[in-house]
Amino acid sequence: MAKSDVLREFWEFLKQEKKYWLAPIVLVLLLFGLLLVFAQSSAVAPFIYTLF
Repeated sequence: MAKSDVLREFWEFLKQEKKYWLAPIVLVLLLFGLLLVFAQSSAVAPFIYTLF
């Protein structure tokens, strides 16, 4: 299953169940995850980890 299939299916679920409020929550969680992944391999990691 491709990434686009998962995103499309998730969006269809949100539309069908009228749960649009879940989209910003999932987006913020994904952004935090990306921030942590990219921060591990950079010189700013100690500064980012102090935020949490």
